[in-house]
Amino acid sequence: MIQRFDTGPRMSEMTTHNGVAYLAGQVPEDTRMDIVGQTEQVLHAIDELLKRAATDKTHILRAEIFLADMADFDGMNEAWGRWVPHGASPARATVQATLARPDWKIEIVVTAAIP
Repeated sequence: MIQRFDTGPRMSEMTTHNGVAYLAGQVPEDTRMDIVGQTEQVLHAIDELLKRAATDKTHILRAEIFLADMADFDGMNEAWGRWVPHGASPARATVQATLARPDWKIEIVVTAAIP
């Protein structure tokens, strides 16, 4: 069975199917923050969505990180390093991309197993 969370006219924030949670790209709400602050906001949003799917960051299979500017790579990694559980780092890709809003510095997409 497919379950959809926070479904709108164009997308859902998360879908689950066959023991896997697929999150939409998560972006910061407070764009006045630097890359560390924006990354922390996005990671918190990911934690909250995963909790709703009865899973958590230790079960993330893959993370795709989109940065508006690769100059923010170190700052993003600073926040990521504090957040990701030791020994449970997922497969990850980080790329530079033009994001949908110019004040977003980061967008993260994750896929996680539901135990």
